[in-house]
This record gives sequence, structure tokens and C-alpha cells, in this order.
Amino acid sequence: MDSPHGAGVTAEDFGLKGPRGWVFRGVRLDAAPGSLVAVEGPSGSGRTCLLLALTGRMKPTEGQAEVGGERLPRRMSAVRRFSALGPVPGVSDLDPALTVAEHLRERALLQRRFDGSVRALLRTPAERRTTARAAIDEALKAAGLDLAALPKGERTSVRDLERLEALRLSVALGLMGRPRLLGVDDTDLKLSDAERAEAWALLRSVADAGTTVIAVCSQAPGDADITVRSTESKHDEHEEGAGDAFATTGRA
Repeated sequence: MDSPHGAGVTAEDFGLKGPRGWVFRGVRLDAAPGSLVAVEGPSGSGRTCLLLALTGRMKPTEGQAEVGGERLPRRMSAVRRFSALGPVPGVSDLDPALTVAEHLRERALLQRRFDGSVRALLRTPAERRTTARAAIDEALKAAGLDLAALPKGERTSVRDLERLEALRLSVALGLMGRPRLLGVDDTDLKLSDAERAEAWALLRSVADAGTTVIAVCSQAPGDADITVRSTESKHDEHEEGAGDAFATTGRA
């Protein structure tokens, strides 16, 4: 799938403090465009909040970060325009009552509404349908989701998808807007070892195609370009959900 140039991501002493203490703090990160960044840590260590902050969807309280040349938190809305979310519980959940086809058509319609170019507005209905179908097919291919292999094809309800199939659908939906940055939460949740390997291979391929990927997980893969490790804070036992994070680089 052709992709715009990925967004570089840098952060220095990046942190977020909530009513009950630090959610994450001290994050240092320097990821080149097209990197696969793994945010590793146990549930409750601030992993998801860090993902949302780096994609412009949660306001940090200390330090600085720059995503795709845009400074956070001042340019959060700009970062949101070129970033997308895969699965993030409570934020971008799939609707279990909808079918795969309904999700795809809904996302294609939303993308058309957000594309305010004159060229898009001048397309005929037939051209719009053709463009939408091409975008759907391209995203499905990039996400490795074969509709023919699903129990009822594209009419399969989300509630009937296996965990890895649902992950692929969420990634496909995120890729339909051709983002420079894709955020994915709970990458390895409830997956077997073989399925986990497939999930990381998918995200590696997305990054290799040019889109920077930030993926939350309990255990980072060996070929991640950057690993940010988030652990429960030891500084104050009363600061629930607190986390310290640091980044290591290299594909080991």
C-alpha cells in the first residue's frame, strides 16, 4: 500500500500527571519516520495514555515532544489530522453489532467527508464509489485481511471475528486515511504465540511501507526499532497508574 512519508517522533522528559499522580513520566524517544515503536509494560502502567498523547489525543503536562514536525501539546490538532488509531479500547472500538462490510463502508464515507479537495467534490457518484472501493481493497491488502476467508465473508459480524481478524480489521480502518502515524493498543492481548508473531509481522509491514507505527504491548518483539518500557512507578505507592518510561533502540 502506498503511504505518505511516515512521521518522525521525538520526546524528551515527556509526562502526564493526573488527579491520582503520574500516569507516565520521563519518556525519552527518538524514532525515525517509518519506525515500529513498541510501548511495552503491564496493564495500568500508562501505556495507552502515552499512545494517545503521542497521537495528539491526550494533553501531556510536562516535557516536550514533536511528531511529524508538529510540537506537542501546542499542535495536537495538527497531529490528529495525520495520525490514526487502530484498536484502542474505549476510544476506537469496533461495533460488535456491525458487519465487516458496514465498518468499511462507514469509514470510507467518513474519509470522503474529510477530504475537502476540489477534485474530490467534482467526482461523480460512480467515481466516488470506485475510489472508495479501491481505498477499501488497498487497506484490506495492507492489513492482510482476506474477506473470503471469514465465516460469512464481508457480512461477518464483528462479534464473530477471531481476535487477530478483529485486529486486522481495525488496522485496515486506520490505514484508509493514509496516515503518517498509526497507533495500536493491546497488540498482543489474548493472542497465541503464533498469532502474536502474525500481528507483529503485520505492523512491521505497515512500518516498512512508510507509516510510523506505535504499538502498545505486554512484550515487545525483537525487531522493534524502538522499545519504550513503561513500568509501575516505585516513587510513590499512592500514585495509582503512575509510570516511568525509557526508550531503547535497535533491532536485536
